Amino acid sequence: CLRLSNSSYSRTLRYYRRVRIVVSNPNSKNLLSTMADEEADPAPAPVEEEEEAEVEISVQDALKEVLQKAMIHGGLKKGLHECAKALDRRSARLCCLARNCENEEYKKLIKALCDEGEVHVVMVEDGKELGAWCGLAKLDEEGTVKKAVRTSCAVVTDFGEETRALSVLLDFLKKQADGAEL
Repeated sequence: CLRLSNSSYSRTLRYYRRVRIVVSNPNSKNLLSTMADEEADPAPAPVEEEEEAEVEISVQDALKEVLQKAMIHGGLKKGLHECAKALDRRSARLCCLARNCENEEYKKLIKALCDEGEVHVVMVEDGKELGAWCGLAKLDEEGTVKKAVRTSCAVVTDFGEETRALSVLLDFLKKQADGAEL
């Protein structure tokens, strides 16, 4: 976290107020506007609302997207040491554990920490797949995974932004918890 003194903070604000942003208008050429002159801008052109097709997202795809958003926002911990620290501090909100983890003590530790902190556990089939979702992979030019590093555990401490995938995943976890209580 970067701390700014009052004078450098005000300088930074003044700088960003002066920054010119290119606003593209489909009806005309690119217009220049200043952030400080937002009140002086004419009324924006009406935006055509596009109808989004309601496509059902699978739980696996939702988990993949949630992990990527958490990684972007700095809320993803990978590996036993980082995950155990996050679970022990009770800052974890979701835990992913690979089914093909060979070390049973590893699984017991993570599950016990999750039970203690009342954190939901999502089991993933393959550790290499979980590693690729967490950003531990090399990609080729087309964006396909060329080489992935296996990870047995990943913990989300900050979901980042509210997305449809997050709501699908949380609904799944709620149904799973309700089914376990019956």
